[in-house]
Amino acid sequence: MVLYSRRQMGDNPRTIRPARLVMDMLRARKQEQLQNRFRAGSAWDTSGGISEPDAQFVFTNPLGGHLHPQTIHRHVKAVGAAIGVPELYTHGLRHAYTVLSLQNGDNPLTVSRNCGHASVAFTLDVYGVVSKTMRDEHARRMDLFIESLKDSTA
Repeated sequence: MVLYSRRQMGDNPRTIRPARLVMDMLRARKQEQLQNRFRAGSAWDTSGGISEPDAQFVFTNPLGGHLHPQTIHRHVKAVGAAIGVPELYTHGLRHAYTVLSLQNGDNPLTVSRNCGHASVAFTLDVYGVVSKTMRDEHARRMDLFIESLKDSTA
């Protein structure tokens, strides 16, 4: 599944390929939204409070309008408290996604493109925190590679 996203009106769209779990959650959200739209009938807000006709927002209030930023902030803070990260902020989710993607071995170019950064250099400069775990994993991969070379020449 491919998603298209725009950071702001007029920006070029970018294509991202979310994890299957994310897509399953988005499909469930869309079904919930369709049920809300059916219940709301003609009261459904097709503009989402902006001038773009028939805008399609992923997350809306029960009448199709956009969510107030404070509502989103409150939900993110509640999730953060529940998982033991009380100082979690909405933009922090983006930072965490980027750092964790890099730490788990995702290709920096892919991460950079998914984040909409202008260059891989920017992504690595800002988010390329090299942890002890990453250094240890790199050494382990190099050990395996060297061992495979020794095995193939034996």
